[in-house]
Amino acid sequence: MVSVLEEFRLQSRFCAEFDSPFTSQLLARAADDIEAGGIVARLVEGWPGSPRTDAVSLRFAGALHAAVLTGRDPALAAEYPATRGDWSMDRVWPLAEACLRASEGWVSAFMRSPPQTNETARATGLACGFLWLAEHAPQPFHLLELGASAGLNLNWDRFAYAHPPWGRTTIAGPFMPTPITGRAPAWREIGIASRAACDQNPLDAADEHDRMRLRAYIWADQAARMERLSAALDLARETGVKVERADAAAWTRDRLAGELPDGLTVVYHSVFLQYPPVEVRQAIGAAIEDAGMRTTEAKQLARVSFEPESVIAGPHGSARYVLHVAHWKNGQRSEATLADVDPHGRSLAWLA
Repeated sequence: MVSVLEEFRLQSRFCAEFDSPFTSQLLARAADDIEAGGIVARLVEGWPGSPRTDAVSLRFAGALHAAVLTGRDPALAAEYPATRGDWSMDRVWPLAEACLRASEGWVSAFMRSPPQTNETARATGLACGFLWLAEHAPQPFHLLELGASAGLNLNWDRFAYAHPPWGRTTIAGPFMPTPITGRAPAWREIGIASRAACDQNPLDAADEHDRMRLRAYIWADQAARMERLSAALDLARETGVKVERADAAAWTRDRLAGELPDGLTVVYHSVFLQYPPVEVRQAIGAAIEDAGMRTTEAKQLARVSFEPESVIAGPHGSARYVLHVAHWKNGQRSEATLADVDPHGRSLAWLA
């Protein structure tokens, strides 16, 4: 198992690759502190779970960002990227250490909750999957999102998208900048009869504390992601999105029990499936497969997965992220890998 120190080092490299030099340097300094037996070592000592699965380093970075966003530490906030474009980790780290020492109990409590980023830029990939399905299945759609956090991507059809052929750049909703290569499906209006979602620890877009937590997990030097998140939170608050607190496997089984509604029921998830235990993933799949056997010409079912290839029956350990769709009609299953996708929505390469 990856140690806490290794997890901080790995995440530091990952942040550098994903265009966050600030978070990369912050986690590198924190890793140095762990090695030196400092305050960070004390915060993570005896971590009870898997550091990699628990994303302990992102919990740490989120706690410091929350201290900045809430005004808990004005001195640290004055040196963060939102205030100083010329930030320097040499100035930031001593203040971060002081914040950790002064607010150790608060930071420790913050780190007990898992990170939730609810990355809305993944909506471009999800939209491609829904548009592809609209070419092959009946309407209306009934949307069921797993691991939905605050449910922001339930509003995918109300977002603006940078992809020129879709002509969505002037929509008032949050702007999704993902460039698409290849001949992705054309935009079409899809009738959506219902939207529902679940999460083990759902957040409420109308709750200021929950909004702060989501904002805290945005990497502090990525202003465009923060702006996109804030706009999506405002839209979710306006549309009244609510996410049910439930185990994903039990919720999927309950939602798919009995006769499916007319049209297409779509179960979907994005960068979620790698977190539940294997038995939960298998139970979700079994519930969907069982419902697929009960499909008809008029009552169809689909699953849209924006996930690491390795958890969708791909090669073990594959670092590739894909958009995959499975579709059931008259009890028969078909499937296709539609696109290569970036987990932060920075790019999409259409394959189908």
